[in-house]
Amino acid sequence: MSVKSCNRAIVTPVLIFYLKIQLSVPASLNGSKWSYIGPDGENTWPKKYPFCGGVFQSPIDFHKDILQYDSNLSPLEFIGYNVSSTDQFTLTNNGHSVKMHLSPTMHIRNLPFEYTASQLHLHWGNRNKSEGSEHTVSGKHFAAEIGPFNPSYEKIFRHFRNVKYKDQMVHVPGFNVQELLPDRPDEYYRYEGSLTTPPCYPSVLWTVFRHPVKISQEQLLALETAMYCTESDDPEPLEMVNNFRNVQEFRERLVFISFHEGVLVSVVIACVVGVLIFLVVVCCLCRRKSCKKEESREVTYTQGMHQKEAAISKL
Repeated sequence: MSVKSCNRAIVTPVLIFYLKIQLSVPASLNGSKWSYIGPDGENTWPKKYPFCGGVFQSPIDFHKDILQYDSNLSPLEFIGYNVSSTDQFTLTNNGHSVKMHLSPTMHIRNLPFEYTASQLHLHWGNRNKSEGSEHTVSGKHFAAEIGPFNPSYEKIFRHFRNVKYKDQMVHVPGFNVQELLPDRPDEYYRYEGSLTTPPCYPSVLWTVFRHPVKISQEQLLALETAMYCTESDDPEPLEMVNNFRNVQEFRERLVFISFHEGVLVSVVIACVVGVLIFLVVVCCLCRRKSCKKEESREVTYTQGMHQKEAAISKL
């Protein structure tokens, strides 16, 4: 599992879950190195890691043409996410991102199987262009939303100074990890994809929350300026920025969603408008029919009066 800026943003970090199914023969990562830019950048990944140039790759763009509502997608259940402060998470700088290892007692239910939480990690842009989310919505990147923010992230962000360089690590006291989740975690996108870093195995069940998480301007700046891809004694330190993979092609697949939107909402609105028009027409017809009856009764009464007057005149 993993978790996942306009002055608007999502940190790709924040509990965007990817639920990983291990392949039978994992590839060794020790013999090769990779990065997001430069001679070992994203364009060269397929040469060393063939899956990166294959099918079912992530991240992708969520747009209406590939979305399909699935009534079988239930709200996720997070078990054991309230971790005691006496327990500890390990936060590390692995040279590509900052990653926090989670407790093996944490589980996620209402998926095809019950999964154990493994780690959460972060992706971000840079101080000049805060577009660090990997997945996009209708072509829009996110990075972090400026406004009332989620203070629980400070429980992680305050430790960034201790993982400034590659291979540094620090212990983080336990806390309720579910507080990192966005509002309405029952609304999400679900599709089959891949790891977004080498070896890019196409073995990931992605659950991407619909709603962004809010962090402060200071927290976003900390992400974009606090860490380096290089070790502390490197004479040419390389700032850790733009650590996200570009959107991949999405061939002949669907993204299932747990919420109604787009065409479905339009259909509901059209139905409501149709019912209202029908009621107005029926009401008008009824009023017209009622008016005709009243006019008919008045004519009969008037004629009766004339006949009575004529009879009296004869007398």
